[in-house]
Amino acid sequence: MQNHQREHLYKILVIGDLGVGKTSIIRRYVHQNFSSHYRATIGVDFALKVLTWDSDTIVRLQLWDIAGQERFGNMTRVYYREAVGVFIVFDVTRPSTFEAVMKWKEDLDCKLAFPNDAPVSIVLLANKCDQGKDVLMNNGIKMDQFCKENGFVGWYETSAKDNINIEEAVQCLVKHIIASENGLMQSADPDVVKPQMNSSRIISCSGCFKS
Repeated sequence: MQNHQREHLYKILVIGDLGVGKTSIIRRYVHQNFSSHYRATIGVDFALKVLTWDSDTIVRLQLWDIAGQERFGNMTRVYYREAVGVFIVFDVTRPSTFEAVMKWKEDLDCKLAFPNDAPVSIVLLANKCDQGKDVLMNNGIKMDQFCKENGFVGWYETSAKDNINIEEAVQCLVKHIIASENGLMQSADPDVVKPQMNSSRIISCSGCFKS
């Protein structure tokens, strides 16, 4: 008997201040390479990654690389549309980029509204951990508590240069998206409504909180 695999296309945003390593993270994950000489993204760029999630499921991730200065523009509403998952990235060696995390999240919450007002699944990336942990250590930030209080489904220390925790962070985010989609489909009456990912809700997973 022929095996019919289900295919899912998920739009994932990668946002955060200028120079935190968003493009490097995407290129490390998609192309398995790293350069310290990327030019700043202008506007938006995107890359596609295809995952064999399990024997029955193919996941196509459309990773949208949003320029760091875009939070101050009017185009983010257009860029955010139909996204079902988000990475917010900060640079562990630059405290100001961590301070900007909640500004990005507030911008996202204002502009990406689902029909049932449920929040999108967001994973926080503490990037450039190969260079130090100044923000996390010197300021005594309790990241697990910060994420739980502010609606992040998890967080990871990452390094695009050394390829640390990027794969794990993506697995965490996709796991939440699929769980949200399945939870919605199980609860919906098929005779009344056709489920959509834009009605997703967060399914908490304490195992996703990793340092």
